[in-house]
Amino acid sequence: MRQRTDGTRAFLHRSNTAYQGRQLVLVKIMNLAKTARTLGLLTLVIGVSPFAMAENDGWYLGFNDGRSKAKLDDAQITSGLLGGGFATATFDEDDRDNGFKVFGGYQFNKNFALEGGYFDLGKFGFDAPTVPLGMLHGGMQLRGVNLDAVGLLPLSEKFSLFGRVGLTYAQSRNTFSGTGATTVTNANPSRLAMNYKLGVGVQYAFTESIQLRAEAERYRVNDALGNKGNIDLFSIGLIYRFGLKVPARPPEPMPVMATAPPEPAPEPAPKAVMSPPTPVSETFPAESPFDLSNPVAQPQRQLRLHIHPHLAD
Repeated sequence: MRQRTDGTRAFLHRSNTAYQGRQLVLVKIMNLAKTARTLGLLTLVIGVSPFAMAENDGWYLGFNDGRSKAKLDDAQITSGLLGGGFATATFDEDDRDNGFKVFGGYQFNKNFALEGGYFDLGKFGFDAPTVPLGMLHGGMQLRGVNLDAVGLLPLSEKFSLFGRVGLTYAQSRNTFSGTGATTVTNANPSRLAMNYKLGVGVQYAFTESIQLRAEAERYRVNDALGNKGNIDLFSIGLIYRFGLKVPARPPEPMPVMATAPPEPAPEPAPKAVMSPPTPVSETFPAESPFDLSNPVAQPQRQLRLHIHPHLAD
């Protein structure tokens, strides 16, 4: 009876330990999911808000596409193989792929903006021949969300330089397979981790609303086995700015009606200048030739009178 009781206690202890382990894993998953949800909501707010606030000229959306390059941790992979009893001398790496990102942002002024988005850096892998004879194949895919602070330096009305620093919350999905003497116990591990990213670029404005970007970014990543590395993304893309205020056209000046200058007042008619009258000479006999008192004709004496012409009429 006592042995049975001890066995029951041991079984219950193992069951309780396993339950606590599962609870701890569940709590970690929930915490990671909560962090991912928070960053996702921030990204969604930044990306969707331009549609709700299109009247503000600070909101924009963008898309970049390009090539990504991963730096695999060869030393860590070799160490892992040695720990499993294998040795390798060479790696056949597939460290390049296509990558893209979509993002939205708000530019507070000409020198500062805040961006959030989603990125997919592509798939990478390697093939490592092992001794004893075999082959280990490994692959990784990385995607996640980011939140960046962006500093801008305008060079002219069209060109600007910019730099960025931000946080990423990414999921690394790994795949492993082995051939020959190489066997894999966990073929598809995955991991969520928060890291940082850096970047620089140049921006050219075709118009006030449409702009071209070319940039280089470095993402710090963790794979599912805990190895740390870097993935570089070289990309070009377009951004579209919402709600740019079109400068109001100045009001057209009212047409000015040309008025004819006032006619000068008529000059007064010149006054008639009266020339002095020309004297008219009239001659009358001093004595009447029919003077009855003097029967003898007398010599006529002439008397000259000056008579005004008007009076002569």
